[in-house]
Amino acid sequence: MAAEQSQIGVIGLGVMGRNLILNIAEHGLRAAGYDKKSEQAAQLGKESGGLPVTPCENYKSFIAALKKPRIVLILVPAGKPVDSVLQELLPFLSQGDIVIDAGNSFFEDTNLRAKTFGEKGIHLLGVGVSGGEEGARHGPSIMPGGNELAYRAVEPIFKAIAAKVNGEPCVAYLGAGSAGHYVKMVHNGIEYGLMELIAETYDVMDRGLDFSDTELSKIYGGWSRGLVNSFLVEITAQIFRRIDEKTHKPLIDLISDEAKQKGTGMWTSQEAMRLGVPVPNIDTAVAMRDLSVFKTLRVEESRILSGPIVEPHNDIDKVIDDLYKALYVSMILTYSQGFALLLAAGRKYGYSFNPAIVAKIWRGGCIIRSAVLEQIMKAFENEPNLVHLLDYPYFAGEVVANQQSLRNIVSLAAQWGIPVPGMMAALSYYDSLRSAWLPANLIQAQRDYFGSHTYERVDEKGTFHTKWRETEVAKV
Repeated sequence: MAAEQSQIGVIGLGVMGRNLILNIAEHGLRAAGYDKKSEQAAQLGKESGGLPVTPCENYKSFIAALKKPRIVLILVPAGKPVDSVLQELLPFLSQGDIVIDAGNSFFEDTNLRAKTFGEKGIHLLGVGVSGGEEGARHGPSIMPGGNELAYRAVEPIFKAIAAKVNGEPCVAYLGAGSAGHYVKMVHNGIEYGLMELIAETYDVMDRGLDFSDTELSKIYGGWSRGLVNSFLVEITAQIFRRIDEKTHKPLIDLISDEAKQKGTGMWTSQEAMRLGVPVPNIDTAVAMRDLSVFKTLRVEESRILSGPIVEPHNDIDKVIDDLYKALYVSMILTYSQGFALLLAAGRKYGYSFNPAIVAKIWRGGCIIRSAVLEQIMKAFENEPNLVHLLDYPYFAGEVVANQQSLRNIVSLAAQWGIPVPGMMAALSYYDSLRSAWLPANLIQAQRDYFGSHTYERVDEKGTFHTKWRETEVAKV
């Protein structure tokens, strides 16, 4: 009986959970699976074939199927579903067991849960998993955090099932506590930013240049082999080739322009504001998803508010080249913002993650994998104390060399009345970073004028307050 017990159990057998457990089993590891919905367990049984998988009907049989100390991986939606599973699971666990929350949990929730379970002698690891359905099945990027000894116990499983780049698994221990879920949160924030930028290039070519879906597919296909080589650009090329089976029309043209979100991008923005780290591309991406949902309002305003007429451009090849380079520069700046937040979080929360390692495990399996990450990894390897990616000569040179294309596209889009807020945010971020002087002195003066908040001077140390109103000066 003991020989048939599973090395790991998975709770939550939706598409991601089933694919992950099949990935585990395909690597020779016996795995048990449980889901409240009996049909999910039944589906797992059908899909498993001859793989060493044990679908279970309830918690009791699930726990009985696991070797001690038990390793339980939970893959359910963040928030209350995670707490519900943990509460139901806890009575069946023993001291020394390891629970892995592999969902998109908010990092502060992970800290609280780990503390609660730790008091009972049970380890809870917060582990980010990226790659979607395909990644879960064939190799995701895995971002573990929590007790290091507990991680070492599950490391062989993670290394077996993770994506591989040059033979190296895309998984690494990122630090104590909620380090893994924090890194995954930032990953998702960068993901929001990159998706917004790609959507903007589509809008410029669709409404500005009137390109067909076939032409768009060819362009993105070419781009995916160049500077902006990435998973997201690659799948974009495929999306524009897909024909709807019902109508035989391009599927992209039948999809609503209201984008949904699950909150991880918003968390990234909120956390960046709390730490005082500017991430304008992530902020903008979240705002644009919010704005997209106001469909009724947008339709109404489109009938009332006018804009410029899109004039045909006399050099389409130049526009496409500029758009390509503008996307490249904006991608670099978006990654830069994400890594700046990670560095700040490391200092604030004591996370021990190495940015070079983070870039390394993002190179394969995850949604934001791209050629740029190879250079980001090298940058932090070569300069471990690097404060910002644009301090590194390679990235500084790439952005400086291609900045004019970003300026051209932002200008052209403004003339055409086509919104490119992500690219505008990237350009403003770049121009602000390279400004030795910013007009924040006026903001200091305004705050002191209306609220006596004081200000600092360039010629003296200390804080100062001025009676700004002329009537106050007259009385003095």
